[in-house]
This record gives sequence, structure tokens and C-alpha cells, in this order.
Amino acid sequence: MGLFPVAVEATKGSPVQVTEKSNSSSSTKLTHLLPASLRQAMARQRKPKLQELATYTQQLSNLLNAGMPLTLALNSMTHLEAKGIPSEVSRQIKQDVMEGRSLSDSMAKQPRIFSDLYVNMVRAGESSGALVEVLRRMADHFERFAQVQSKFASAMVYPAFVTVVGICIMFFFMSYMLPKFMSIFQGMNVPLPLMTQILVSISHVFAAYWWLMLAVVIAAVILFKRFQATDQGRRKIDHWRMNAPLFGKVIKLNIFGQFARTLSTLLENGVPVLTALKITEQIIPNSIVKEAIAKTREEVTDGKTIAQPLARCKIFPQLMVDLVKIGEDTGDVPGALKNVADTYENELAIALRVMTNMIEPTLIIVMAAGVGFLLLSVLSAMFAITANIAR
Repeated sequence: MGLFPVAVEATKGSPVQVTEKSNSSSSTKLTHLLPASLRQAMARQRKPKLQELATYTQQLSNLLNAGMPLTLALNSMTHLEAKGIPSEVSRQIKQDVMEGRSLSDSMAKQPRIFSDLYVNMVRAGESSGALVEVLRRMADHFERFAQVQSKFASAMVYPAFVTVVGICIMFFFMSYMLPKFMSIFQGMNVPLPLMTQILVSISHVFAAYWWLMLAVVIAAVILFKRFQATDQGRRKIDHWRMNAPLFGKVIKLNIFGQFARTLSTLLENGVPVLTALKITEQIIPNSIVKEAIAKTREEVTDGKTIAQPLARCKIFPQLMVDLVKIGEDTGDVPGALKNVADTYENELAIALRVMTNMIEPTLIIVMAAGVGFLLLSVLSAMFAITANIAR
């Protein structure tokens, strides 16, 4: 490792080490009691988020751009704060590089951290001698995808919050408030209105058969997961998502923008077309679009251009096909795909804003109707009691 030891001292055991060993042995004994699948899930390393990966890549590119050798840069990465990526990963990569492996091969040994997209782009940067530039482009790529994900998350925060609060209010009223009102009504011997009778019946069903309803929900979730695990079920679910009334346009724009951005980034950094299409196919989450990319890759293997197979799939929009064809004619397919990605990402931001503006009043109306039904049912019963007392 190029180090010169100045002094070597034998370490001595301490009570702290003994307690650490005993604590670790006790924790391992406790983990052995868990199921095997749960133990594997706990031991599996967490995949970093896109923003964490972008920060790590940007830090590494900055160190290399400052003139540091690769081994020293990786050694510094073990000390830098990189949330989501343990320092042990950089330490292992540095060890592999010092043993003679390339950076891309060393990163390929960490598949939970570095995807095929990452490894192939680093390999292309190594072969072209532009590793720093490739790392910077990759950091920008992950940054853009992280921004898209944050837009999705922020667009769904308010609807999710309103839904959870509404369900909690309904549950509190049905389980705590309504039984108190019903005890008052039953002592009056007054015929209750129809809305109140319906509400009481629903409350009795929730109180007496909550376990059955919970079992039905769990069974429905299990059946849905099994259906989703099959190829036919996955295709049907993905087809429904792409054609959903409100969310379909947003999902399509996200998928097409992700396809164009990923393929553009790979081609721009020197990755071969077939390899780039294969990596893009693995990244896209929709099975229908995956099949279309696989068919495109097969036809490109036969010597055809990219635009023709994309048009024959009848899944990708005509704008994307036309721009890719123009890029092929001008010899700048990555630039054309980048324009496509910019266009769809801008449209995605607008579509998310429109979807949020439509969901918010719809949820408010639904929650107001539910709460209004509860209040009207109780108030109508109280009015009936008051009228009976007056008579």
C-alpha cells in the first residue's frame, strides 16, 4: 500500500472488546430466531437514492478534476460524508483498483450501489479518456431524475395527507362518537330517520365484522400481488396505468422522458447502441415499454435504424420518432433524444400541476360529503327527538 510503518505495537484485549463481542454474539443469536427471508432482507445493503448517488458521483468527479490520482481520490471518498453509500464501498473499490482492476470492474462488484448504467458509462469514460466529464454528466443525469421523483412525491403529499386525515376522522366518529349518541337515542324510544338507521347499520357492521373486513382486505392484497407477479398480470396492470383517466398521461410522460434521457446519456458517453438499449430496457419499470425496447433492439441488431422500430411498436409518440429520425439524418441522435427528454420533462411538470389541481378539490368534495353525511345523520336524529319532546 506504499506505507512505511514507524512503530508496531501489539494490541491488548480490553473489557470493552469483550462486551462488544458478547453484544454482537447476543444480537446474532436474536437474529437467528427470525425467518430466513427477513434475515436476508435485514442483511441486504440498501440501494442509495438518486440524489445520494448524484452527490457521490459529483464528489468523485471534483476530486479527479482537481488532479488527484484515482487511488487517492477513492481514499478521500472514504472520509467524505456520502449519505446512503457506506465508506466501506469506497474502501473496497480502492482496494480493487490498487490490485490492478479498472474502476468500472471494481464498481461492478457492488451491484446494489452501482447499476449497469453507472458501470457501463464509467467503462466508456475510461476507454475514451474522459472519465471526469462522464462522471459530471452522470451526476447531472441522476440529479434530473431525482428532481422528477421529488415532483411526484410533492404532488402526492397533499392528497395523501387529506385522505389519511379523513379516514382517521371517519374511524374516530364511527368507533367513539356514534356509540355515545346511539345510547342517548335508544333511551328515547323514538323512531330514527332513514339516514341515521343506515349509519347505525354501518357502525354495527364495522364493530361486529371488522375482522372479516380486515381478512378480505389482506386476501385482496395477496391476490393482487400474485396477479402482479405473473407476466400477464404485470402487462395488464401496466396497460391500465398507462391508460388511466387521470394518472395515465403523467405515467406516460415520465416513462418516455426516462427512456429518452437514459438512452441519450448512454449514447453521448460512447456506450454502443445495443448495450445502451439493453441497459435502458432494464431501467424502465413498465413491462409494455420494456417489450417495445427489446423488439427495437432486435431490429437494430439486424442493421435497421432506431426510428423505424420505434415507429412500428406504436407505443412511443410520433414526436419522439420524428425527432430521433431527424437526429439520425443529422448524425446527432443523443442531442435529439436530449431534446425529447427536455420536452417531456417540461410537459410532465405541467401535467403534475394539473393533476394536483384536479385531485385536491375532488378529495375535498368527497371528504365534505362523507363528513356531511355523518353530521346530517346525527342531527336528523336529534331533530326527531326534539320534535317528539315538543309533541
